[in-house]
Amino acid sequence: MSAMTKIVSCLIIFITLISAAAYVYARPIWIPIYTKIIGKKSVNDVIAKYETETEKRLSTYFTQAGLQYPPQNIKLLAMKQEKKLELWASSHGDFVFIRDYPILAASGLLGPKLMEGDKQVPEGIYTLEYLNPNSAYHLSMKLNYPNAFDLKHARIENRQQPGTNIFIHGKALSIGCLAMGDTAIEELFVLTATIGKDAVEVAIAPVDPRQHDLMLLNDDQPSWVTTLYSDLDAYFSDFRHSQ
Repeated sequence: MSAMTKIVSCLIIFITLISAAAYVYARPIWIPIYTKIIGKKSVNDVIAKYETETEKRLSTYFTQAGLQYPPQNIKLLAMKQEKKLELWASSHGDFVFIRDYPILAASGLLGPKLMEGDKQVPEGIYTLEYLNPNSAYHLSMKLNYPNAFDLKHARIENRQQPGTNIFIHGKALSIGCLAMGDTAIEELFVLTATIGKDAVEVAIAPVDPRQHDLMLLNDDQPSWVTTLYSDLDAYFSDFRHSQ
C-alpha cells in the first residue's frame, strides 16, 4: 500500500468517526437546523406514523396484564440505580403493572438535581408539560421540573438556577434526562398522546424504595431530602408487584 493510499484511508476513517460522533453527540445542534429545512412534525404526524405498530404492542402488554387498552391514567415509576422505568395503568380501579422499560442512559449520581449544569436526573413526583415531536432525541416528553417542591427549596437555599428542560426521550444519550431508546419512547409518546398528558404522573427515585431504605442515602444531602424521600417512599408503596 502506497503512502498516499494510507493517508487517504486514514482520512476516510477519521471523517467517518467524526461524522458518527457528530450524528450522536451534536444532535441538539444539527437536528433543529434539519427540522427547519424539512419542516416541523406535529403530535398528530407522530401518531399517524407510529400508532398502528405501537398500539399493537401496547394492546398485547395490556391484555397480558388483564387491563383494556387504552387506560384512563398511567403512572411511570423510574429508578435511577436500577436503570428501570415501570409502566402502571388504571381504568376505574387500582393501578396494574403493565411492563418495565430499561433506562438506556441517565447521567449523574444518586441524589436530587440542585442546579443547572449538574447533569443530575431530578428526583421527585412530576407531571408532563408537553410532548415534543421534534426532539433532538427522536421524541420526548417534558417533565414539570422544577416543580413547586423543587422551587420552594431552591428559594430557601438561594439557588437561582435549579435547572430546567428535563425530558423522557429516545436514543441512548442523556444529560440529566431519562433516555429510553426509540422503540420505548414511541410507545410512551403514543400512549400519552392517546390518553392525554394530564392523565400521566412520573415519579423518579434514586433506588427502588420497595427494595431499599431511601433514608440510608440521605448522608451529605440537604435536610429537605428527608421529606422528599419520605414522599417517594409513600408513593412507591402503592405500587407493589403481586407475589
